Amino acid sequence: MDSLVNWSLLALSAPGWGGVLLQGFLRSIEIALGGYALGLLLGIGGAFGKLYGGPVLRDLLECYTTIVRAVPELVLILLLYYAGTDLLNQLLGFAGIGPVDISGLLAGIFVIGVVQGAYSTEVLRGAIKAVPAGQIEAARAYGMSPAKVLRRITLPAMLPHAIPGLANLWLIATKDTALLAVVGFAELTLVTRQAAGATKAYFLFFCAAGALYLALTLVSNLFIGVIEWHARRGLVERR
Repeated sequence: MDSLVNWSLLALSAPGWGGVLLQGFLRSIEIALGGYALGLLLGIGGAFGKLYGGPVLRDLLECYTTIVRAVPELVLILLLYYAGTDLLNQLLGFAGIGPVDISGLLAGIFVIGVVQGAYSTEVLRGAIKAVPAGQIEAARAYGMSPAKVLRRITLPAMLPHAIPGLANLWLIATKDTALLAVVGFAELTLVTRQAAGATKAYFLFFCAAGALYLALTLVSNLFIGVIEWHARRGLVERR
């Protein structure tokens, strides 16, 4: 097998492509982290808006989550990346400001964040609804402010219900970064394709990329397990 695979192509320095793959891998992690964080913020706002907002806000959020979850993610990425950039520059033009060259990293984070936000909204909404109403009513009876009820009762009680869904969304975010290759962002999938095309060692490089994605998933599962254990520790103790 060693004679069939030129392992020197994975060297970190030229003429190896290992360093290029790692740079693309780090960019993928950056986009996944940024997009996931943005999606989580959108999800928190969307969940509370759907549960406690007015009818207009609830309808707008329902349209947002329905459309994003119905349209394939690749189509959304192309739409948000190209049409979103064009719309922003048109708005800037109306305001008398010249067009801007949007960073590929920021655009990728925004695109992933919008997609993640729709799914996070539904995950968090379901987790909030899983909190027993009696706990919230008891907190209000003790005179807690809405902010204190949220911080002391709702968030701790909903977290065990939300973690499995949010963990899946994080793993999905790491995979969705590969879709940005279609818009030319140099994340892991694109640089892997470039390396394989230049060397014709397709099996070697795509296996290497798969190993990096797998390593990220395994490490993520370890952190998720620790977070879930801490979130459920109080429930176990009370039992």
